[in-house]
Amino acid sequence: MQEVKKQCVGIDISKSDFTVAICNLMDDQSVSFSEIQSFSNNKTGFNQLNKWVKKLLVKGVKVVYLMEATGVYYEPLAYHLHKIKKTVHVVLPNKAKYYIASLNLKTKTDHTDALALAQFGVERKFEPWQPPAPIYKKLKELSRYRTSLIEDRVVFLNRISSNEAAEQGNTFVKKSMTDIIKKIDKQIEKAEKEMLLVVDQDQKLKQRLENICTTKGIGIFSVITVIAETAGFELVHNAKQLTSFAGFDVVQRQSGSSINGKSRISKKGNAHIRRALYFPAISAVRWNPKFKAQYKRLLERGKPKMVATTAVARKLLTLIYALWKNNQPFIENYEQLKTNKKLAPELAEATQDNHNDFLIS
Repeated sequence: MQEVKKQCVGIDISKSDFTVAICNLMDDQSVSFSEIQSFSNNKTGFNQLNKWVKKLLVKGVKVVYLMEATGVYYEPLAYHLHKIKKTVHVVLPNKAKYYIASLNLKTKTDHTDALALAQFGVERKFEPWQPPAPIYKKLKELSRYRTSLIEDRVVFLNRISSNEAAEQGNTFVKKSMTDIIKKIDKQIEKAEKEMLLVVDQDQKLKQRLENICTTKGIGIFSVITVIAETAGFELVHNAKQLTSFAGFDVVQRQSGSSINGKSRISKKGNAHIRRALYFPAISAVRWNPKFKAQYKRLLERGKPKMVATTAVARKLLTLIYALWKNNQPFIENYEQLKTNKKLAPELAEATQDNHNDFLIS
């Protein structure tokens, strides 16, 4: 009779609910699955999950819980499971995506994803998930609030512009919206001050941020956003994984001789990071010779300005990661310095002038 060697509770999670399946790895490396169940993504659902799992698990056998880092929706359940001493694995969506693709499943539903994640958990080894440091959580909340305020400000500016362009603009409406913008500006300023106060509480974090900001074109609040959204790159192990997490990975549409579509970035990732790096990319093109050269090269190839800017933003992201991981400031022509014959891998990749790095359409 086959014995169970490992068990994994695979969880496909969304905003309102999550779907669960249990996979058992047998001693002959075969796998078996439980029934599939769904629960509400709240405390009631968490308690129901615990009772359901308890009935189906084989006692005395190692069990882990595995889920994707889907927006913020996974966080309440991950914190709950960690609090009750369960082994939790949180994987980046691109990791799960590639594994699921390797199973060659013909359908994709919440049920099939839960089964695949459960199997992923018994077949691979992962580091146990730990809640990110509270400082990253604070910075993420503040950063997203600041971004929402800026977006609101743009909305009202556009409305004022429309009002002024109208045949008979309403002066009361214009004044009212102008007053609202002033109030939003004050709230943005307060949010930024609060972000800097939080950073000041951790001198090591502050030093790392200051190192990154030595790069021309990158501002402190953009860097804070990237660091907060990645929890200090907690789940990131290389630049390729990071670009995929941010949705900067390139998707190619090519099949035989009949389909040869334009390549594009996937955008299936953290939109907050992409948004935070858009204006720094524009600034970097203006002030940083290396990024300016890369930008011009893409334009000469016939790429649109938006594509070239996005490519620079992607490169900025990998540079931020490299400087963070190596805890050092930006050095112009770092790769050419004689004192740095053995480059740190991340810095070598982030500073090399790779002509193929930006081939997106």
